[in-house]
Amino acid sequence: MGNTMDFTAAGQPFQAYQAEPPGLVRGAVVVIHEIWGLTDHVKDIADRFAAAGYLAVAPDLMGLAGLDATLLAELGADRSDPAKLASVQPKIRAATEPLRSPKAALAIEAGTAAVFNYLQSSAEGAGRTAVVGYCFGGTYSFALAVSEPLLAAAVPYYGHANYSVPELADITCPVLAFYGEEDHALTDGLPDLIARMQEAKVDFRYTVFAGAGHAFFNDTNPMTYRAEPARIAWEETLEFLGKVLA
Repeated sequence: MGNTMDFTAAGQPFQAYQAEPPGLVRGAVVVIHEIWGLTDHVKDIADRFAAAGYLAVAPDLMGLAGLDATLLAELGADRSDPAKLASVQPKIRAATEPLRSPKAALAIEAGTAAVFNYLQSSAEGAGRTAVVGYCFGGTYSFALAVSEPLLAAAVPYYGHANYSVPELADITCPVLAFYGEEDHALTDGLPDLIARMQEAKVDFRYTVFAGAGHAFFNDTNPMTYRAEPARIAWEETLEFLGKVLA
């Protein structure tokens, strides 16, 4: 079990869940949640990273963007129920509307930066702090990689990377990205992203899983979860972090 920590970013307080490794520390990881906020699922991921030897901190970023974290968690749970899916979609769009504001994006980026700075300044994370994120968190993992030259590694799961070549050229760490083949909103644009990453000379690695779509790693959503791709992605994540943060 982890503990709750208090942070401040963009003049606003927010909390994070910290999970500490029981023995030898391999490095530190910022774990960025899906759009549903800091759910028990995300805390479980942080616990898994801690069990693998990483000091893991998962910030609750929704409040920074002016979103109702409790409502989002409820909508996320309803979304995994086929009987409720159609009726909940308009509520999700309304609840996430504040995210379309540039001000919200800046506040979220400030939150991830605050957690990164905390880990980077710690004995466990100095020079070996990575970011791993899912969906919304995958997108902001790319964002942290673009903005933070001291980041040691980035592992975005099904995130957007809508950056120009000059912006991508600011990435100084290796990036390992995961996608589900059926997630066409991302995979259709992946060849272009690969080309931009190559032009920017970024160490960009990626895996696309057949038979999987968006959110395939979320084992609390039976509609999207795919056990075998999730297992392989987790193993590849740990192998990648083990090599890069060593």
